[in-house]
Amino acid sequence: MRMVIGLDAPTSGTVRVNGRRYDRHSAPLQEVGALLEAKSIHPGRSAFDHLLAQAHTHGIPRRRVAEVIELTGLQSVAKKRAGGFSLGMGQRLGIAAALLGDPATVMLDEPVNGLDPEGVLWIRNLLTGLAADGRTVFVSSHLMSEMALVAEHLVVVGRGRLLADTTVQDLVREAGGDTVKVATADPARLREILAGPGVEITGQAGSEELHVTGLSARAIGLKAAEHGVALFELTSRTVSLEQAFMDLTRDAVEYHGTTTTGTETLGRAA
Repeated sequence: MRMVIGLDAPTSGTVRVNGRRYDRHSAPLQEVGALLEAKSIHPGRSAFDHLLAQAHTHGIPRRRVAEVIELTGLQSVAKKRAGGFSLGMGQRLGIAAALLGDPATVMLDEPVNGLDPEGVLWIRNLLTGLAADGRTVFVSSHLMSEMALVAEHLVVVGRGRLLADTTVQDLVREAGGDTVKVATADPARLREILAGPGVEITGQAGSEELHVTGLSARAIGLKAAEHGVALFELTSRTVSLEQAFMDLTRDAVEYHGTTTTGTETLGRAA
């Protein structure tokens, strides 16, 4: 994210936004709005003055400052010094600054940090609303539960390597998210019935259990009933995005902490 807006330089290659470097745009805030550090504000300025100073650099009208203050819920503290803001209020001010230029692309780094439950719901709705308007919303986060609710496409990076560039659904599916466990007295016959394009069936020889990927539990049950095969068990395995992420990044863990119960993952490069 820092390289996109020119705060860091890549060791090789280039980053372009709509065909040119970010700093070569005449009005960069109208191309990409970014929140990378919530506290990167002048502590002596009010929230309104902080946004107004940025607006002046791009010829953005004063009314737009008032609009983003209202959008981010900062009306009651707009005239207060930003240096006294809590982390959550600082996040809101940073998001207001990112939206100031009404950009087509919005980049937010850990936007829910410091927000209370109401604030988390607000930012979740804001992100989905911005995307629904046709904007590109690029969010970096370690909170997989939030990503599962708002993200459509994921890029996972661990220790400088690209680990995944895929949709949420595909990542979960590859981690076994749509696997169904089936138990039957005639597993060989059931294999024949369920076999088809996109269907993967695994199971140990001599076992009554099969693990099926590519068919829902409902589809399996209907096919088995149609061919008169009795089932003892039909269970869908649910894998969360967090579980899929942990499996994917297992070898990219940067920090481990040992406890009395084993090894606990404290931080991951993502």
